[in-house]
Amino acid sequence: MDLTVANVERIWIDVPFREIPAKHMVRELPHWTLFEICLVTLKCGVTGYGETMCYYTWGTVSDEGVARVMAKNAAGCMWDDSLGAGLQMALFDAVGRATETPCWALLGNQHRDQAFVSWWDIDMPGEDWLRECQEAKSQGYTSFKSKARPWFDLKNQLDILSKGLPPWFEVDMDFNGLLVNSTHAARVLPVVDGCPNVAIFETPLPQHDIPGQKRVREFTNTPIALHYGVPKITTALSENICDGFVVGGGATGVCSAAAAIAEADKVFWLQLVGTGITATWALHFAAVLPAARWPAVNCHQLYVNQLVDPSMSVVNGLASIPEKPGLGVELDRELIERYRIDPKEKPYPAPNILIAIRWPTGDTSYYTHAKRYWEDFQEGRLPVFPDGVYLEQVFDDGSSDWNTLQKKAMEKPVHVSGRVV
Repeated sequence: MDLTVANVERIWIDVPFREIPAKHMVRELPHWTLFEICLVTLKCGVTGYGETMCYYTWGTVSDEGVARVMAKNAAGCMWDDSLGAGLQMALFDAVGRATETPCWALLGNQHRDQAFVSWWDIDMPGEDWLRECQEAKSQGYTSFKSKARPWFDLKNQLDILSKGLPPWFEVDMDFNGLLVNSTHAARVLPVVDGCPNVAIFETPLPQHDIPGQKRVREFTNTPIALHYGVPKITTALSENICDGFVVGGGATGVCSAAAAIAEADKVFWLQLVGTGITATWALHFAAVLPAARWPAVNCHQLYVNQLVDPSMSVVNGLASIPEKPGLGVELDRELIERYRIDPKEKPYPAPNILIAIRWPTGDTSYYTHAKRYWEDFQEGRLPVFPDGVYLEQVFDDGSSDWNTLQKKAMEKPVHVSGRVV
């Protein structure tokens, strides 16, 4: 069986979001629709595939990386994380198919034949969160992860969820450090603790704030997750600043982190983001990593199609680990052709939008890109998690007021008494 890499093909695709995610992703993560499919063909005739989320994934595929694997034994290259997400995944898939071995068996010894998976959405009004959670529940999910943001009334959002969900349906809240410091956290987190569905807080403060993280642990009993690596694992463990971790990256890095976490008797969730291709790849890691006990976050539920056959099925919060060779699922070539684009025709998207943050005072702050209001909140230029705040996209009605305001907000944020549009 000749495992020499004979050819690497790369195809860009643009995969549409489902309706509710599409409404909200456009203001912050419109680029999450863009993927590169990587097809690796071996001299024995077997082809494996993988994907890279072009503007997000932990590592993109380069021309140099492709050149490095050409005419090399795929099994000797596949543990090299520097090759990028799609190429590494495709090498594992190709080797697995050629040797009639599931990817999990290439990664280690099987620990479980089912893995917990979570449904993911960006921050959005509580009513849309509830619709997404109800859809997740209808598809067999028991866990939902989303973003706690100071431009939405978190208390109101969670009140809507707790009234509309059974108590066994868990909600994990990722603050991405936007509580800023332990003083704000002391005000906000006890309120969130009151929601019976909340199961985990992720990164309530900036991860380097070790004294702040320790103080947070004093006033909440909700488990806290931090991204692995910041601070160093030895510091995180010695200072006891979290209950578990978020782990992503390449095969070597993931397995190394998982071993350290298991040795410390902690847990983690896998966070490998993409369509059903990457979600399936993550299942193979879950199969062999005992400490991967928290539900994995893959975000594949955002899209109208998973791009694989069979698509992932979830029962009681669990998805079965594929048993067939390689990834164990087939790439839907018809969908790949339908979504194929010329990468030169689809650069990093920059939607021409107008975003309004409506304050409980009745005043408004206008922005045209999420990056700017993120910075203003992080740098203390805006209130942190006030009750009654909400964010909305103001759609272009063709008026001169909208056009004038949007142009001004493109230059710098516009803060007004009341509202303009």
